[in-house]
Amino acid sequence: MRIPPQDKRPPQSAELYQYVLDHNPPLDAVQRGVVELTHARFPSSAGMQSAREQGPLLAFLVRLTEARHVVEIGVFTGFSSLSMAQALPKDGRLIALDVSEEWTAHARDAWEQAGVADRVELRLGPALDSLRAMPAEPHIDLAYLDADKEGYPAYWEELVPRMRPGGLIVVDNVLYHGTVADPEETGSAVTAIRAFNDLVAGDTRTESVLLTVADGLTLARRVG
Repeated sequence: MRIPPQDKRPPQSAELYQYVLDHNPPLDAVQRGVVELTHARFPSSAGMQSAREQGPLLAFLVRLTEARHVVEIGVFTGFSSLSMAQALPKDGRLIALDVSEEWTAHARDAWEQAGVADRVELRLGPALDSLRAMPAEPHIDLAYLDADKEGYPAYWEELVPRMRPGGLIVVDNVLYHGTVADPEETGSAVTAIRAFNDLVAGDTRTESVLLTVADGLTLARRVG
């Protein structure tokens, strides 16, 4: 018998969201600056930025996993990479992959302002090529994927073999604005996300959970 779903989520409101932000670690001045700059300079693209609660979450996961080698796919203006780099030990390293020199110029500024530029290496170009150029053996402790949705399955296949046992892959936008469960939505991005979610759920190399954080967040741990 199929167990009926029990939705325990409270109705989301601006007041409740602010309450969540108020009870999470506050953003520092540089993080706030990146968020504000992104909305001011790129208002039509600001939705690409990771949600404000995701910055502290990513930093928490870096510390929790004691990550020293992090890969980010999709930098945008640098909020998420900044949050993770600040959580790395001084000898930790974050490889940031993106195609936009314009957007990542602001990320570079933020890394400099926060004093973590020496922990971040930006590689501009197609992320799939950058991933394939990395060592093939397991060496990544944590990866954050927040890039073009059509590329998610291919990025996954390059990331998983390179993750250390116990390494964590964090994937954003896996609910794609709530459209993944709507059969009438047939765009290329949502179709790719559905295929990706099915791929992850059936991948025996990892154990994963899909969470209703922000626009949907998958946490996948490399096993074996």
